[in-house]
Amino acid sequence: MRDEAVKKDDVVKRNLDLLNEFMKYAFKNPDILDKIPEGAELVILPDNDPKMYKENMNIVSKLQKEGKQFVVVRMKMPEVIPEPKIEVMAG
Repeated sequence: MRDEAVKKDDVVKRNLDLLNEFMKYAFKNPDILDKIPEGAELVILPDNDPKMYKENMNIVSKLQKEGKQFVVVRMKMPEVIPEPKIEVMAG
């Protein structure tokens, strides 16, 4: 059961990374957000990550079965995601 939890955590983290990259793009190209209907769920399919592509296609199938509205975005995941360095500064 522990391995399953780790897998889910990994999927969540990787989807958050994908969403972060999409939001960076949307910040530079805000008109793309107009293409997403209000209330629709966003599913990102990473073209260069077969495991996540398959995981997220499972989400697409679930949303289809439930009759929910969703939008699929296909994009490449950056090879290296920079990790922020946080410095606590005193005033």
